[in-house]
Amino acid sequence: MMKVRRSNERGHAAHGWLDTYHTFSFADYHDPRWMGYRSLRVINDDLVMPGMGFGKHPHRDMEIITYILSGSLKHEDSMGNGRIIAAGDVQYMAAGTGVLHSEFNPSQDEAVHLLQIWIMPDAKGVPPRYAEKAMAASAPGVFHLVASKAGRDGSIAIHQDADLWLAKLGAGDRVTRPLAAGRHAWLHVAEGEVMLNGETLSGGDAAAVDGATVLELQAVKPAQVLLFDLN
Repeated sequence: MMKVRRSNERGHAAHGWLDTYHTFSFADYHDPRWMGYRSLRVINDDLVMPGMGFGKHPHRDMEIITYILSGSLKHEDSMGNGRIIAAGDVQYMAAGTGVLHSEFNPSQDEAVHLLQIWIMPDAKGVPPRYAEKAMAASAPGVFHLVASKAGRDGSIAIHQDADLWLAKLGAGDRVTRPLAAGRHAWLHVAEGEVMLNGETLSGGDAAAVDGATVLELQAVKPAQVLLFDLN
């Protein structure tokens, strides 16, 4: 069974310094039909204007993943990390017992486009942790494992039985991923246009897939997709 979440049906907020779309209920946007999916709680599609950003604020007991689609983002946190992450970079924080952080666009002329993802952890009160993974040079036409429970195959280790895969596809590329019994998939189209098991999905669209044994993906236009394989 597939349930599609269309881009134009998402929550939207325009704050001037931030233009954001919410796949799931977040902040002032509330829809009881879209409170999350399995352990996946937030996918925010954010465009942060030049020189603007999120001031220092706290988080607890959440797995936070940021993927930069274009531009760059300056990160600082209470663990002592200070970084500028660029297009193609993935940033991870386990908020755990508590962390303060800020995220700013260091450019004075280019907006930064990012996906902010929250996954609920399988344990509370873990020590905060930070990691990065560069995906800009990843080969097109295949799925790459970005994050997993055990950190296998060089992926980022997270506190949840969830695999995050990334694929960059050229027009006409076809990829498949098996889905084990009892597993559930959420596919988010970051950019472009694809067909998932026969259903057309465009940038910002997403789909929940339950009960399938394989996911078949074909790019209609050049695309980037994130696939969450969840328990």
